[in-house]
Amino acid sequence: MTTPSPTAPQVGDLAPDFTLPSTGGEPVTLSSYRGHKNVVLVFYPLDFSPVCSMQLPEYSGRQDDFAEVDAVVLGINRDSLHTHKAWAAEYGIEVPLLADMKLDVARSYGVEIEDRAISGRAVFLIDKAGKLRFRFVEEKAGDYTLRPGEVLKKIREL
Repeated sequence: MTTPSPTAPQVGDLAPDFTLPSTGGEPVTLSSYRGHKNVVLVFYPLDFSPVCSMQLPEYSGRQDDFAEVDAVVLGINRDSLHTHKAWAAEYGIEVPLLADMKLDVARSYGVEIEDRAISGRAVFLIDKAGKLRFRFVEEKAGDYTLRPGEVLKKIREL
């Protein structure tokens, strides 16, 4: 069961900043989006796992919809860039995948599952000002109940 840490950022807080290597070739720094893009952080447990292999392609397939609401989607887990690139190629995933190999970012967002050395499945919506506006953490890492359409609706409500 994934229980958010009591020290995890709460809605209204400034989102914890980070810089991680990305499948896009350049490191991604969250704060670089401030002032011009909403950001959807999609934490997921493992590349090539069955549920993740549904979730990230679904988000990737909605990139145009996210672009229409000035949002970028970033997938984050502990796998390496090499694994991310292979998985993205096999499943046609075009959203940037970020390598949080030490789980530092997952820990700062309160979604690390320490005993399994993975992150839980979670979605964080960060507005253009860098504030956390919505967070959703699945009860179990194998669950996938929050779909991209619901996240798009949350962005439109900002």
